[in-house]
Amino acid sequence: MQVDRRRFLLGSAAGSLGLTALRPLAPARAQSPEAEQRRIPSSGQAVPAVGLGSWITFNVGDDPLLRDECVEVMAAFVEEGGGMIDCSPMYGSSQDTIGYGLERLGRPASVFSTEKVWTSGVDDGPTQIAETRRKWGLPRFDLLQVHNLVAWEGHLDTLFEMKAAGDLGYVGITTSHGRRHDLLERIMERQPIDFVQLTYNVLDRDAEARLLPLAREKGIGVIVNRPFQGGALTRRLRNAPLPEALREIGVETWAQAILKYILSELAVTVAIPATTRVAHLRENKAAARGPLPDAALRAQIAEQVRAL
Repeated sequence: MQVDRRRFLLGSAAGSLGLTALRPLAPARAQSPEAEQRRIPSSGQAVPAVGLGSWITFNVGDDPLLRDECVEVMAAFVEEGGGMIDCSPMYGSSQDTIGYGLERLGRPASVFSTEKVWTSGVDDGPTQIAETRRKWGLPRFDLLQVHNLVAWEGHLDTLFEMKAAGDLGYVGITTSHGRRHDLLERIMERQPIDFVQLTYNVLDRDAEARLLPLAREKGIGVIVNRPFQGGALTRRLRNAPLPEALREIGVETWAQAILKYILSELAVTVAIPATTRVAHLRENKAAARGPLPDAALRAQIAEQVRAL
C-alpha cells in the first residue's frame, strides 16, 4: 500500500521531470564553490561537508518510478556540489539504484564513492567488493569501510592491501546507534585508518566524550550517520519554533539546525543524511553554508531539543 500511495503522489511530478531523458547538469552549478568543504585529515583532500546516505531511502527494488525519484535526488546532489554517497551490501537494492543513477547522470566526477564490506567470511570480502564495484559501475572506490565491525581484522587487512596497490583511496570502519564504542576506540588507537563512521546528533552525543577527540588527535576523518535519528528527530521538532538566534545564522528549518550542530563539531568531516526528496536534499546541502553555531548556541539547541 505504501508503494501504491507513493506512485499516486509522484505520478504527475515524475512526468514533468522528464526522467526518460535527464538534462545534462550545468557545469557551473555542478562545481559550485559555495558548498562548504572539509579536509580529509590523512590527505588534505577537500570533500563537501554534507553527503548523501542511502539506507532505506534507495532500497526501492526495480520499481521504475521510485528508482527515477532517487535519480532526481542524486542529480540535485551533484548540482549542489556533490560529495560523499554512502552505501553498503546490507542496504538491499540501494547499490543497484546508485549504479543506475550514476549511469543516467554520466558518472559525475564530483561523487566521492563510499562503500562497505559486510560479510563474516574474510575470504568472501574481495568477491563482495568486486560485485559492489560492478553494481556501481566504477573501477575503484574512493572509500571502503568495514561495516559494523564485522570480521574487522581480516577485512582491514584486505582494504589496506587494496590501498597500498592503488586500488582504493581510503580505508574506514563503521558502527551506528552508539554500539561498540569501546572496540571502535581501540581500533582508532591502533590501526592506520582514514575514516570512522558513527552516529552523532544533538541527542546521541556519546561520541563527544572520547571518539571525536581521539579522531582529532589521530587525524581520522569522521562520517556522521543517523543525523536525524532516521527521521525521528525532524518529526519530533516539526511544530517547534526555531530560536531566533538560529535564524540569524541563516537557519530556516530544524533539519538545518541539527546539521549545523553536527558540523560545528570540527572533528566531523561529513554528515550523510538520507532523503527521497529533492527539496530536503537542497535543504540539507544549504546547512553547510554560512556561519555555524558557537558553543553557547550549540548548548541552546541541545537544551531546546531535549525539552521537546
